[in-house]
Amino acid sequence: MSKTIAVIDYGMGNLRSVSKAIEHVAGADDRVYVTDDPELILQSDRVVFPGQGAARDCMAAISDHHLNQAVLQAAKSKPFLGICMGMQVLMSFSEENQGTPLMGLFTGQVRHFPESRDAQGGRLKIPQMGWNRVRQTRQHPLWEGIEDQTRFYFVHSYYVDPEDPGLVAGTTDYGIPFTSVIARDNLFATQFHPEKSADAGLRLLRNFVNWDI
Repeated sequence: MSKTIAVIDYGMGNLRSVSKAIEHVAGADDRVYVTDDPELILQSDRVVFPGQGAARDCMAAISDHHLNQAVLQAAKSKPFLGICMGMQVLMSFSEENQGTPLMGLFTGQVRHFPESRDAQGGRLKIPQMGWNRVRQTRQHPLWEGIEDQTRFYFVHSYYVDPEDPGLVAGTTDYGIPFTSVIARDNLFATQFHPEKSADAGLRLLRNFVNWDI
């Protein structure tokens, strides 16, 4: 059966790379739309919410495109994949920009990495930019075919700190251990960029396209 997959366009995020990666793993009859149309988003079978940049700018862009309710409704009702900032803004509050209220789907903070040092004593650069391992903390259909401790590609200075530990589906170490994946019911969200994460990222996206909740 063919599926429609909406990639939410609110003017921020690596939309072309995300949509092309999903098209690469989708079925021949599946359709991928990059759209800011709330009705099309809610009519789609699956929704991807990418993002990058600053939290305040991201929230302003979502509001300017009148997407707040469509994002929240889609996140509660159909297979939904959040990527990078598309994961962070699902929390309630960010430390960024001296404090930014977020969408509040989940209770939790988005925190700035503290200054830390690596095993050799060198200062870790912020933002974290590059490949790092993800420890799978519980089973999930989107982990199918992906080994525990697989490397994915990260670019971020902030990390999510959810109040409910049951949300956590993956963790990563960068000076401190932090939540790099959350999952609940129909929603899965990653701090890393699957569209930039080679074969493992494509496998995760394929698992999402085929996810039967």
